[in-house]
Amino acid sequence: MPGPAPPRPTLTRELLLDGRLADMIARAAPEVRVLTEAERRASLHAILAARPEHGSGIWLFAYGSLIWNPTIRLTAQLAARVHGWHRAFCLATRAGRGTPDNPGLLLGLRPGGECRGAVLRVPEDGLEHELDVLWRREMVTGSYTPRWLAAEEADGTALPPALAFTIEDTSHGYAGDLPEDEVVERLATAGGELGTCAEYLFRTTEGLRRMGIRDPALERIAALVQARQTARETAQAAPAT
Repeated sequence: MPGPAPPRPTLTRELLLDGRLADMIARAAPEVRVLTEAERRASLHAILAARPEHGSGIWLFAYGSLIWNPTIRLTAQLAARVHGWHRAFCLATRAGRGTPDNPGLLLGLRPGGECRGAVLRVPEDGLEHELDVLWRREMVTGSYTPRWLAAEEADGTALPPALAFTIEDTSHGYAGDLPEDEVVERLATAGGELGTCAEYLFRTTEGLRRMGIRDPALERIAALVQARQTARETAQAAPAT
């Protein structure tokens, strides 16, 4: 029998538009500087000024939760890859999917290798408004640097450059290279107002699988996190001796 449906995403378009995500981060991590609206809009206008394609919308490269919970209006989704960047759990979060006492980890794009994910088509009609919603999600604290990256379809067909959010390694939340056992522990145990890191990991892995993509590194982490959670549940259920 199929398992229960996954919980409905709690990171919603409405939460982004009314500013609750920024408020959540500011409340949980007051030492982290939240970008002002003027700074966020300047960043958005700068990336639009540099856009390589005009008149028919843009491609957005998704490698994490944007695959399964984009929160913006789209007209197409294709399996794709970018070269020169790879997906990694390198962004610590003390809000949303973590707490100050047990920070979670989120994905970022780091230099080197390649990354297989999805390109999402954002239509020209209402483009700036949809990207404003996206900036309220990805550019709250400046943990990412938006860039136009060369992209291609799964069969190697070239696509127009796609907008991607790469990790900013000077940001407060940058976690760098963490030992695998620490990554697994944090993903298996951290959670917050937007859900758990394990849910984020499992949904991303499943979203990639639905597009025919298997990421060996991500699959390995998912298996280790599942085993860690199972061991923890077994230990908690065992009678005291």
